[in-house]
Amino acid sequence: MEYLEQIKQEAAQVARELLEQSFLKTKDIIVIGCSSSEIAGERIGTFSSAELAQAVFDGISEVLLGQGLYLAAQCCEHLNRAIIIEQDAAEYERIPVVNAVPKPGAGGAFAAAVYAGLKHPVAVEHIQAQAGIDIGDTLIGMHLKEVAIPVRISHPQIGHAHVVCARTRAKYIGGARTAYDDKIN
Repeated sequence: MEYLEQIKQEAAQVARELLEQSFLKTKDIIVIGCSSSEIAGERIGTFSSAELAQAVFDGISEVLLGQGLYLAAQCCEHLNRAIIIEQDAAEYERIPVVNAVPKPGAGGAFAAAVYAGLKHPVAVEHIQAQAGIDIGDTLIGMHLKEVAIPVRISHPQIGHAHVVCARTRAKYIGGARTAYDDKIN
């Protein structure tokens, strides 16, 4: 029980640090890939844990959902890395919905926790998120907008899992005399 609370707090801290550095706006999407196996110190895909996944969801959702942001969970390769997201986010972004319900072992424990925790969850095949958290080297890059920028966090680990965060920014165009606003994403 104490370990699950630690995982929840570590996940919340990662989310807070990402928010502090990401210039996000209401209705922006944060994609999260999470291997509960890696959090437990096992190889990705070999030790799915609904309890660890729920602790991560609880920690991250407490931080993100109160900010008017959309949480998107990347499924595992068994569902082609589909995304679980709120239905109104898919409608707002005009993303076609597909029919799949994740579960531990087929979609992933974290995606299943997110599916159970959202008000009106749906699956979509692709998104272009403004920021992301990769817990356990799940490779979320395919779901980030161009151009992804690494976000350095103070403790890049949740449990035993390596954590990488990113935000995105608009492409820079123009030449040497062009001025840029780094807060535009």
